[in-house]
Amino acid sequence: MAGSAQRSEEIEEFMQSVSPRLFRAALLVCGDWHLAEDLVQTTLGKVFVSWRRVRRADSPHAYVRTILMRTYLSHVRLHRTYEKPVGELPEQTVAGHDPALRLVLAQALARLSPQDRAVVVLRYWEDRSVAQTAKELGMSAGNVRIRSMRALTSLRTSLGDEQDVRAGR
Repeated sequence: MAGSAQRSEEIEEFMQSVSPRLFRAALLVCGDWHLAEDLVQTTLGKVFVSWRRVRRADSPHAYVRTILMRTYLSHVRLHRTYEKPVGELPEQTVAGHDPALRLVLAQALARLSPQDRAVVVLRYWEDRSVAQTAKELGMSAGNVRIRSMRALTSLRTSLGDEQDVRAGR
């Protein structure tokens, strides 16, 4: 009985430590607060079921991020049509941050393909190497580099256009 309680405590502690980062990554790749919560919950469910493999992994945090990204990409493949609710976003302003710029960036990220978004989030937000990103997304390092380059070009173009609009040019 003590082993079971210790295992449950270990899993709970790990999930609490990893949940905030998983949520931020999920929100960045999908752009939808509620879907991000669902992705994290699904990921944590998978972690619970395969806890022994997660615990034995070289990097349990990377293993869980891989589960999250693959869950997201699977969701995208299964749900090709999206509902895009409109209206006010339930964001809270953080002192020193430009909410308009944040919205512009979120819109620019949303224009990328799901896989390109996942690559950008892992490479530049999560600060993963090309090899780590490739491993987590199940693609080649060359594919990660190509997707990164294309996605960044697309973001620069999109953000440049948005900056021109915001500046009144």
